[in-house]
Amino acid sequence: MEKFTTLTGVAAPLEIVNVDTDMIIPKQYLKTIKRTGLGKGLFAEMRYNEDGSENADFVLNKPAYRKAQVLVAGDNFGCGSSREHAPWALLDFGIRCVISTSFADIFYNNCFKNGILPITVSPEDLDKLMDDARRGANATLTIDLEAQEIRGPDGGKVSFEIDAFRKHCLLNGLDDIGLTMEKAPSIEAYETKTATSHPWL
Repeated sequence: MEKFTTLTGVAAPLEIVNVDTDMIIPKQYLKTIKRTGLGKGLFAEMRYNEDGSENADFVLNKPAYRKAQVLVAGDNFGCGSSREHAPWALLDFGIRCVISTSFADIFYNNCFKNGILPITVSPEDLDKLMDDARRGANATLTIDLEAQEIRGPDGGKVSFEIDAFRKHCLLNGLDDIGLTMEKAPSIEAYETKTATSHPWL
């Protein structure tokens, strides 16, 4: 998993509350178990018209936000079914950080497992960040995970809280497999000991 330390990128404003996982990645894209290629389906029902052409009014289709790495979204982001394809699609598009006032629990947990930083802020701070995100090409935010700080284009700062263990995992690029591999020497020592003391196993 790619480490998350400091990210500076364009922030896109998604001024919608209760964005569920079916909106993030519609069901027709769930046939694959690969984590790549899902970016094209991200917010597909809002990004594309019925004929497959782009919806020019959708934020991620606007020139300033086509390469957004941060999403500033409305309350209760990631609700609905517990599909891990949702963070896969965000990551494949290029989104590494989502900021909202609240997240659905399963989506929130899945983000950390896939190298995405979900940040919970107060409604007042979200208003400030949403205002920053509305600036188009100038909508650049810096997310400093070590300092637990979001810095806006005008020098404004918003602090955020994060669980220490999850912070450690993101800073070091550790998913569940990576955490297990950190214990590889202990696992190998145990297996060697067991092979000697219980050779019949």
